[in-house]
Amino acid sequence: MKNLFISCAIIALAMTSCSNDDNSMSNPELTMVTSSNTSGKVTYINLLEPSAMVSSFTISSLDAEGISYDPSADNIIVASRTNNRLESYSGVKTAASSGSTSLTLSLSGSNLDFTNARETAVSGDKIVVAQDQLASNGLVNKLLVYQKTSTGFTLLNSYTTNFKLWGIHMEGNDLYAVVDLTGDIVQFKNFMGNASGAVTATKRVTIEGIIRTHGITYSAKDDLMILTDVGSAASDSDGGLVFIKNFMSLFASTANMGTIAMSNQIRIYGPNSQLGNPVDVGYDYVTNTTYVAERLNGGGKVLSFAKATVSADATPLTVRSEAGVTSIFVIRK
Repeated sequence: MKNLFISCAIIALAMTSCSNDDNSMSNPELTMVTSSNTSGKVTYINLLEPSAMVSSFTISSLDAEGISYDPSADNIIVASRTNNRLESYSGVKTAASSGSTSLTLSLSGSNLDFTNARETAVSGDKIVVAQDQLASNGLVNKLLVYQKTSTGFTLLNSYTTNFKLWGIHMEGNDLYAVVDLTGDIVQFKNFMGNASGAVTATKRVTIEGIIRTHGITYSAKDDLMILTDVGSAASDSDGGLVFIKNFMSLFASTANMGTIAMSNQIRIYGPNSQLGNPVDVGYDYVTNTTYVAERLNGGGKVLSFAKATVSADATPLTVRSEAGVTSIFVIRK
């Protein structure tokens, strides 16, 4: 089924990007994909299309997290919490143009390498999966590295951590991860250079004012780190977004176990924002637009926000209801 993306504001913003570096590309794309933990569906939209239509597809997993999209291969990858494996679905654009309502599984990894997956991070043909502790996995927090091949996903390394995991992000050779139940983030320098086993973070810092961070993304083009704060898991109105400019130098100058002060943050919180449990976040560096998977408010919403220049209770540019939305991924080609 295709649903009209609610606001045209983001289309106008996205179209202006064609006058920048992207005009050298024959078929520029600004793709957003999302997954759900209740509907068994994923969504796809090319925000540069004039009609900006959302395509919704049923997949093999009722509960999916950590979605990503590869425009060159035209496939979606999710960490299935239903089947406890990585799954890839190809031919997304063809399915969208034909009006198909489902995607066929094209590749998968081995079952039960992980349970209770929370996020993925992509680096070339490598995919990192974050496993959060649960009784079913022996209360083990784990990071697993897979390589995508023509036949599936091969497990390369498995690491355990001494803190609860949620959002992760690969930047070059370094992995950044949120420390669930806290306002902290960690960095693992040269992450994939570690041998399998217990892995210790290179640095851990506290982000002042965050109650419980979940989503994380970084834009090297802007040197901008974006984090989400879900606040209380039971509240649908106490969440927020935190933007940290000049992040790399600020992070480097912050001591291990130190704090990045609120004075170095731009914060979006408040009832107008509709942020309650923002579990994941994506960003487009051309339009400076932030996209959020809001899990609790209204049963699930996909929100977008204009460039944040001051802390405020900002109103979203766009709002789209999406039941059980758990993860969001934005990529420009």
